[in-house]
Amino acid sequence: MIRVPLALLFLPIITAIMCLLVNNRKIIGVFNLGGGVLIAAAAYQVAGSVFSQGTIEALGFIYIDALGAFIISIVAIIGLAASLYSVGYTLHEINQGEIPESRLKWYYFWFYIFIFTMFLVVVVNNLGVMWVAIEGTTLASALLVGYYDKKSSLEAAWKYIIICTVGIVFALFGTILLYYAAIPLLGEGSGALNWKSLILAADKLDPKLIKLAFIFILVGYGTKAGLAPMHTWLPDAHSQAPSPVSAMLSGVLLNCALYGIIRFHLIVSGSVGPNFSSNLLLIFGLFSIAVSLPFIIVQHDLKRLLAYSSIEHIGIITAAIGLGGKLGLYGAFLHMFNHAMTKTSLFFAAGNITQKYKTKKIAKIKGVIKVMPITGTAMVIGGLAIAGAPPFSIFLSEFSILSSGFAQGRYMAAGLMLVFITLVFAGIVYAVSGMALGSPQGRTAPGELGKWSAVMVVLPLIIVTVMGMYIPSFIDNILRQVVLVMAGGIY
Repeated sequence: MIRVPLALLFLPIITAIMCLLVNNRKIIGVFNLGGGVLIAAAAYQVAGSVFSQGTIEALGFIYIDALGAFIISIVAIIGLAASLYSVGYTLHEINQGEIPESRLKWYYFWFYIFIFTMFLVVVVNNLGVMWVAIEGTTLASALLVGYYDKKSSLEAAWKYIIICTVGIVFALFGTILLYYAAIPLLGEGSGALNWKSLILAADKLDPKLIKLAFIFILVGYGTKAGLAPMHTWLPDAHSQAPSPVSAMLSGVLLNCALYGIIRFHLIVSGSVGPNFSSNLLLIFGLFSIAVSLPFIIVQHDLKRLLAYSSIEHIGIITAAIGLGGKLGLYGAFLHMFNHAMTKTSLFFAAGNITQKYKTKKIAKIKGVIKVMPITGTAMVIGGLAIAGAPPFSIFLSEFSILSSGFAQGRYMAAGLMLVFITLVFAGIVYAVSGMALGSPQGRTAPGELGKWSAVMVVLPLIIVTVMGMYIPSFIDNILRQVVLVMAGGIY
C-alpha cells in the first residue's frame, strides 16, 4: 500500500532522467514508451486500490481519496496517450527541421517532470506542499510551451510564467490565511495545513479568515485553471506548445488547478456553509463561458480555437460544482473526464493538420477530409462532441448539469449556461465544417502523416462515443465515490 503511491512519484522522475542521459532517438523512444506504460500501470493500481478499498494514507504526507484517484486516472490516461502520440509527432518535427534531434531528450525530460508535478499535486496531504507542486507544474510546462525556441513560443512561455506566478502568489496568501486560521486548533507546524485535519476541524475555523482565504485561492488557482478574467495566458500557451503538450495542458493541467480550488471549497463549505464558495464558483464559471464565446465565434487560429474551448469547458465544470447537488456534481466530474478525452483527440488532430498544412490559420485549412480522411473525420466527430452534440458523452454531462440547475430552481444560471453553450456550439461547428469540407488550397498531397498518429486521434473518440450511449458500471461507481467525497469531504 505504501510502495505503489511512491512508485507513482518516482517512475516519472526515473523516466525523465533516463531520457536525458541518452542521445539516440530510438533509445529515447523506448524509454518513453516503457516509462509511459509503467507510469500508467502504477496509476491504475493506486486508483484501483482507492476505488475498491478506500482512501490511501501513507508516510504522513500521502493522502489519496476518490477525488484524488479520479484526477490521477485522468493524468495517467492523457499522459500515456500524449507520450505515444509524441513519438510520431516529434519524429516529423525533426525531419522537417523544426527541432534539432539533440533537443529531443529535453522534450521528454520536461514532459515526465511535468507529469511528476501533476501527480504530486493530487497525492499530498499537505495543502502547502500542494501549492509548491502546482507552482512546479508551471515551471515544468513553461519550458515545454517555449520548446520551439521561436519568438512567439518564448513570448507565450514568459507570459504564462508571469501571469501564473502572480496568480500563485495570491494562492499563497490564501494558504497562509488558512494556516493562520488553523493554528489555534491544530497548533503550529505543517500539521495545520494537512487536508484531513483541516476538513475535520472546518466547522471550528474562523469564518471571516476562511472567506478571505478562499477569495485569494479562487483568484490564484483560478488563474492556473484558466478561469476568466485570469485566463489570458492560456490561448497563447496552448497554441504555441507542441500538440501533445497542448493536450496535457488542456486535458490535465487545468483539472489539477481546479482540484486545488475544490479542496479549499470543501473546507470553506464545512466552515461557513456551501453558499459562499458555491456562489463564487458559479459566477466565475458562467463568466468564463461568456468570455470564451466571442473568441470562439471569431477565431482564426485552430489551436487558439481549441484553447478558448478549454476555457469554456473549465467554466462549465466550475459552474456545475457551484450549482452542487448530486446530479450536478456527477455531471461536473463526468464532464471533466469527457472534456479531457475529447480535447486530447482534437489537439492530436490539430497536430496532424498543422504538420500537414504547415499552418494554424483556419482560413487556409480546407478539405481536411479529402486530404487526411481519418484525421479529418475524427476532427468532425471531435468538433461535434466538444460542442455538445448528441450522442457523444459531453452532451450527456452537460445535460446532467443543466438538469440539476433547473431542478434546483436556479433558472437564471442554468438558462444562461444553456444559451452560452448553444452559441458556442454554432461557432465550433462553423469553424470545423469550414476546415473539413471544401477543396484543399495549394499542393497539399493527400495521405495521413502516419498510421500511428491517425490511430491516436481516433482512440479517445471511441471512449467519448461509447460513453455518450452507455456509462460502464465501474465508471459510474467511480463518479459516485467522487460525489460522496464532495458531499462529506472525506470518504
